[in-house]
Amino acid sequence: MSEDIGHECGVAALYLLKEAVQERLPEALGVASILAAMLLDLQNRGQLAAGITTYDAGRPQILKTHRGVGTVSEVLQMSRPEKHAAIISDLAGQAAIGHVRYATCGLDDVRYAQPFERQHGRLWKWFSFAFNGNLANFPELRERLLAKELYHFVLNTDTEMIMHSIAYGLRGDAPTGLRELMGGLARDFDGAYNIAFLDGLGRMFVARDPLGLRPMSYTVENGVFAAASESVALTNAGFRQVKSLEPGKMVVVEDGKLRVERFAPPLRQARCFFEWVYFSNVASSIDGASVYMTRANSGRLLAQQESETINGECVAVAVPDTAKAAADAFAYHLGIPSMEGLIRNRYVGRTFIQPASTRDSSAGRKYTPLPSVLAGKRVFLVEDSIVRATTLRALAVRLREEGRAREVHVRVACPPIVAPCFYGIDMSTLGELFAPKYVPEDYAGRPDEGTLQKMAEALGVDSLRYLAVDDLGPCIGVEPDSLCLGCVTGRYPTACGNELMEEARRNFAEGRTGRTYERAACPGPDGA
Repeated sequence: MSEDIGHECGVAALYLLKEAVQERLPEALGVASILAAMLLDLQNRGQLAAGITTYDAGRPQILKTHRGVGTVSEVLQMSRPEKHAAIISDLAGQAAIGHVRYATCGLDDVRYAQPFERQHGRLWKWFSFAFNGNLANFPELRERLLAKELYHFVLNTDTEMIMHSIAYGLRGDAPTGLRELMGGLARDFDGAYNIAFLDGLGRMFVARDPLGLRPMSYTVENGVFAAASESVALTNAGFRQVKSLEPGKMVVVEDGKLRVERFAPPLRQARCFFEWVYFSNVASSIDGASVYMTRANSGRLLAQQESETINGECVAVAVPDTAKAAADAFAYHLGIPSMEGLIRNRYVGRTFIQPASTRDSSAGRKYTPLPSVLAGKRVFLVEDSIVRATTLRALAVRLREEGRAREVHVRVACPPIVAPCFYGIDMSTLGELFAPKYVPEDYAGRPDEGTLQKMAEALGVDSLRYLAVDDLGPCIGVEPDSLCLGCVTGRYPTACGNELMEEARRNFAEGRTGRTYERAACPGPDGA
């Protein structure tokens, strides 16, 4: 994608079960070092902060957390072997959870980094957790909690809300059952909330929200339990029997034993289609559906729907990197070459999250067009999606002026983004999106020729084509009604999501800026 959309982070967990401990596997495995490697494979989901919490009943500090601002490599000092080894040694233990963070709001401050640890003298009330998602009903939850006697918020994020909610659920004089704890959270929460939890008793759970908005994979092999937001983090760690955790279920480790339990009644699934289109690593699978094949299928469909004359002057060029599978398939099915006509400068900051004053200049530096590939060609530029279109506009100019392309035709392996996301993607207002100002009121998921022509003129390209909303299910290989399609339809799978959309429409009509979450003076979710 030419604009790096902010995502809602990634979580990972690892536990050496009793069988592993008896076989003296901890020394050989090293939970912190393995978890660190897993977090590196989740780095695409967040690069603002990272952290690990480990459990060891034999040390005074039973739970120990190391977290910081920056990438996994920076936080764990991987470029400085002695310091990295000291951190990993300090985090030695039997179990660990970890997190990589991108924030939809909240400062680049270590206080916002996860896991969040809450210390307490009673071991079941001493816990740490990592969270992937967004609570759409954060403002209501916040006001409800503040109505209780002497409650206070410091960070004003939904991660802090979850910490308070967990603490409240553990308030009794005996350990609360973990299924009961998650069941209580599920009754209150609206939105996406995958959680990895570890407490001072050595109890762990990994839970996936009842709608399955965000992916969660797990495995149990050779006495080791591991879980991660993406399957690739497990397969790269050497695990082979990787499964997807069903929505509304949790894997619990207690007394060294593992069980899978349902904490919430099954609902209709509403999995975020953007996980396949853009966010997830191309090597991952989500609920059995390959991310790579989804993107390849989208390119094939774009080729089948192509209306331009195809000849020897045509070349397909992917916007690096997530559009490559779609571009390759598009080119293959049209019989044209797929070439690297754009080289990405990987050291330019993420233009999607930069201030508007600097975004345009960064967009201009992010890619280098290659005249040797583009000059005199009819270029089919394949994108996985268009959100703000800031970088795409700059690219269209550069492809013509620097790349000397004769024509530029943009093909998008996703429907138009016509509405905000309230479940963890950093696009929460209508005003920041490219498509809403062009689609008519009776838009039904497939833009007409007049709409596409206006969009193409605004982008400065010769033509523009998108996939339709109805194409998403077949591309992924799932039933369309099992997906969350809120950002491409304006219709959401939860009540609070639909309420926030109405708020977004009012804000847009009245010219108000700022995140939709910020209603009622609430700063809103941090996109953990």
